[in-house]
Amino acid sequence: MTTKEKRLNFRTTETVEAKLFAAAQASNESLTDFVLSAASRRADDVLATRTPVPSDYFDHLLSALDEPPVAIHSLAVVAKRELRFTQR
Repeated sequence: MTTKEKRLNFRTTETVEAKLFAAAQASNESLTDFVLSAASRRADDVLATRTPVPSDYFDHLLSALDEPPVAIHSLAVVAKRELRFTQR
């Protein structure tokens, strides 16, 4: 279990406080647990959409795009066959 050593303080309106408290009660959570779990999920969402691709992965992707396409052997064989049907 992780020891909680840090403290966050918030200022809010009475209306927002009442809404959060009611929602925490409905969820059978403490107000602190309710607010922190919601804030943590939101932080995960934001960071997931803003985390850049690691530079080594991006460099590998760009170099792969510069390489000529690799033909699959069976497709290459089929492509070299003489056409059996022609258009009129």
